[in-house]
Amino acid sequence: MAALGVEVNVRNDDGETNTAVKVPERVLLRDQARLEEAERRRNVKESQTVTEEKSDFFTSTFNAEKTAVEELLSSCNDNDPDKAAKTLEEATLKIQQLLKFLNDSMMFLTQYEIRQAQASLQNLQSSLAEKRDEVLPKKKFAFRSRNTGASKQPAPIQQTTDKFASDAAGTVVVDAAVFVDQCGFSNADNQVLIKQAEEIQQRDVLLSHLTNCKVRLYGCPSTLHIKNVRGCEILCGPVSSSVFVDQCTDSTLVFPCQQLRTHNTTATQIYLHVTSRAIIEDCHGVRFAPFTWTYPGIHDHFKVAGLDPNRNNWTEVDDFNWLAAGTPSPNWTVIPETERICSWDIVEQAS
Repeated sequence: MAALGVEVNVRNDDGETNTAVKVPERVLLRDQARLEEAERRRNVKESQTVTEEKSDFFTSTFNAEKTAVEELLSSCNDNDPDKAAKTLEEATLKIQQLLKFLNDSMMFLTQYEIRQAQASLQNLQSSLAEKRDEVLPKKKFAFRSRNTGASKQPAPIQQTTDKFASDAAGTVVVDAAVFVDQCGFSNADNQVLIKQAEEIQQRDVLLSHLTNCKVRLYGCPSTLHIKNVRGCEILCGPVSSSVFVDQCTDSTLVFPCQQLRTHNTTATQIYLHVTSRAIIEDCHGVRFAPFTWTYPGIHDHFKVAGLDPNRNNWTEVDDFNWLAAGTPSPNWTVIPETERICSWDIVEQAS
């Protein structure tokens, strides 16, 4: 059987055409494959070069902006409270811009670079909180009502819009970490806690030490911190930057945000809209579903928060305790559609 091939005309040095030479097809295919492989490697190298250039640009820009925030904080003092408040506001805005810059750059950064940047942002936010504690006056209330002989039975669910909540014995307290530009609820049991949009106004919101409470935040915070909560249902409007969850148990959390960081949380459902990624660490039994809450004005609040309502990466969850590539983490799951909550209780203000 004749070998398959392709006839190729060959010219001599005088320009005359000699008899066609039959080149075996396997040789041509091998040569074509070699050329294609060379082209592929060239494209990979060019792509890698572009990625490295983008990574270098991110690192230099991020570090320059981080240094600018650090200099702002170091220059802030309590000699002029008004000036200090403006400086802290500027630092807060720069940190939010850095977070957005990181989220927009994640596609070409390595996991190591992402974690380093996230750690730097966490340090900046901690420094910002410490500086607020140092230069701005704190609001702290602690007093006891005259009705000390009240029944010790669990108090019925009540609604409050104050920065503090009463316990069963009548003591009204505010978490010591509540600053002038921070709002929220702390130390409350069996209550309905509500804040309207005008009370939030892009401020940092702290929810801490809550048990069996229903919380409704009808607005867009700058940052949301949820700490030490048990058996709670927390619904919040669009959060401009990050939501930080720590020590949360048997609760349901519902919010849109740019980034979610969850630590030490168990048996909790999260109805999430996130434009970057969600991160969990030291968590067990966490279940995710897409954000389903709505209220009048929420579309405007998405715009104020700078979140894209059409971009939701709620299934993209990184578990820092699970590094097995290609194997799903056992610490989180998706809530089946048949079990998801699509409509939420309307909480009315107590008369």
